Amino acid sequence: SGVFQCFAMNMFDLYRTTLDALFASNSKLINWFPSSTFAGCSFNMGPFTATWPHTDSYNLAFGWCAITALGNFDPDCGGHLIFWDLGLVIRFPPGSTILIPSALLTHSNTPINQGEERYSIVQYSSSGLFRWVYNGFKSGKDFMETASPTEKRKHEEDRKARWGNGLGMFSFWKDICSKYT
Repeated sequence: SGVFQCFAMNMFDLYRTTLDALFASNSKLINWFPSSTFAGCSFNMGPFTATWPHTDSYNLAFGWCAITALGNFDPDCGGHLIFWDLGLVIRFPPGSTILIPSALLTHSNTPINQGEERYSIVQYSSSGLFRWVYNGFKSGKDFMETASPTEKRKHEEDRKARWGNGLGMFSFWKDICSKYT
């Protein structure tokens, strides 16, 4: 969460306030990782964790997820991250963490050598959680059935502006540098 806050301050705030509101709304919810800003976590237990090219279409469209590589493998020979849309292959050694917009970028990783082990931990937040909180802790259908005409108009205006607002949450390098210098 610290890296997320450093490099995407506005998006971090959206994730944090959404998650805080979600847990405050229902005392039966359990926050398994209170220091994390992400709502979900998957442990890919390998021992040869590799993925096919994919996007994480259920994650927040403009949001980030955190991927951590673990295990005992030669990062020069395997376990690389591939970002197909960008034409990039990135060396990704054990212990490394990267934040990516996983719903936008088609990504995968390369296999590792025989006898090696690769695991991963992926932290993310489903877009449905953001909609649930935005809709006043209701489904979209329930919100529309109970909303006033004014609330429905605002909801539609917000929906149309959401993509641009999401892009506005990405940080520029100059802003990151100025915050820490």
